Amino acid sequence: MNTGAAVEVRSVGIIGAGKAGVAIAGRALAAGYRVHIAASGPTERTALVTRIVLPGALAVTAEELPGVSDVIFVCVPLRKWRTLPADLWTGRIVVDVMNYWPPADGILPEFETSERSSSEIVRDGWPASVRLVKTLNHIGYHDIEECARPAGAPDRVALGIAGDDRAAVVTVAGIVDAFGFDPVDVGALAAGAVLQPGRDLFGALLGGAAFQAALQDGRQRENLAECSAA
Repeated sequence: MNTGAAVEVRSVGIIGAGKAGVAIAGRALAAGYRVHIAASGPTERTALVTRIVLPGALAVTAEELPGVSDVIFVCVPLRKWRTLPADLWTGRIVVDVMNYWPPADGILPEFETSERSSSEIVRDGWPASVRLVKTLNHIGYHDIEECARPAGAPDRVALGIAGDDRAAVVTVAGIVDAFGFDPVDVGALAAGAVLQPGRDLFGALLGGAAFQAALQDGRQRENLAECSAA
């Protein structure tokens, strides 16, 4: 299991300039972080996009991103995960925002047939020192933009966070809070399966108490199912 210290975050890096990447970059800018964004294609084209839709964000290459980012958010289609320069992320906190979507990704056998969470598979394919955390994958990009609220707001939405490196989870929880959402620690990366498509919490816009209750209900059902199957 990867472990390390919590990180004081001043700069956020985003890989992927699609809808989720742009939404997360927008929240990061609103929270006061320095934001760098890398996308496929020439950096000049990414810079043109950021000037229009993300003024204040800076375009860099994927290779440059680790040098200017305290935490990196991966917001690309899951089918591209092996093409990313993860060798450059040793010791870095990396947030997995990816989901397995067969209509978009095609059939990926390693995700199609495995009972492990998608983040566990990604973790095992990247360098062992990458401090992987899962969150922001179970909320729509438009909800990231529209549902952010100040701390203490009665309608603040909760976001689940999973990770094996507990200090990395604490670091990312601080970012989620700064983005305008209540962070809820759901446990290790294996437990992050509850945030994946098809699960009760995927797409659910719940407050912190309701999120915790739904999480607990799901675990009780899983325990009952395991007992029945034994």
